[in-house]
Amino acid sequence: MNEALIVSNVLLWLAVVALCAVVLALTRQIGVLHERITPVGALVTQQALRVGEAVPDVDLTTIDGDPLHVGGETPAATSTLLFFLSPTCPVCKTLLPIVLRVSRQESPPLRVVLASDGDPAEHRRFIGEHKLAALPYVLSSTLGITYQVAKLPYAALIDASGILRAQGLVNTREHLESLLEAERLGVASIQEYIRRESDEQLETIPTGGNA
Repeated sequence: MNEALIVSNVLLWLAVVALCAVVLALTRQIGVLHERITPVGALVTQQALRVGEAVPDVDLTTIDGDPLHVGGETPAATSTLLFFLSPTCPVCKTLLPIVLRVSRQESPPLRVVLASDGDPAEHRRFIGEHKLAALPYVLSSTLGITYQVAKLPYAALIDASGILRAQGLVNTREHLESLLEAERLGVASIQEYIRRESDEQLETIPTGGNA
C-alpha cells in the first residue's frame, strides 16, 4: 500500500515537472514569435486619409505665431511627421524624448510637427516643462479632424511630395520608430505587415498534387 502511494506521488511530481517544462517551452516560443513579428508602422484603427494618397493642404499658425503649411511639396524636400498629443496624455509624455531624438537625428532630415488643441496657456506650460520650444507646435482642431484622430498619441508621416506614407496610433517607442521604417518598406500599418507576412508564408507552403 505504502509502495503504491510512493509510486503515485513520484508519478505526480514527474507530471508536474513535465507540465512546467512545457509551459517554459511555450513561453520561450511566444518570445521568439514576438521578436520575428516586429511591428512595422503604427496601429491603424480607422482611415480618413489613405496611405499613398496626397494629404490636404492646410495652412496653420504655430503657438508662437509663425506660419506653418502641411501638405504639398516641402521647400526643403523633407518628410513631415505629425505627432498628435495632449498635455494630459501619459503615453505622449513618455514618447516625447523619442520624438525629440527623431527630430534631431533622423537621416534624411525630418520635420516634426507637434499638434494638439485646447488652452494655449496650458500648452505653453507643457512646452516649457518638456523643452519642446525647438519644434513647431500647433493648436488646431481642424488638423485633428482631417486626420481622424480619435485616440492619442497618433502620428502621420508625410513625404516631401505631400503623400501620406504611414499613420496610426503610436502607443510604444517601437510603434513610433517603426512608423519611419514603414515608409522605407512601403508598409502602412502593423495589420498590413502581418497580413503580408502571412500571405508570403502561405505562398511558400507546398500544395499537394498528383504524382
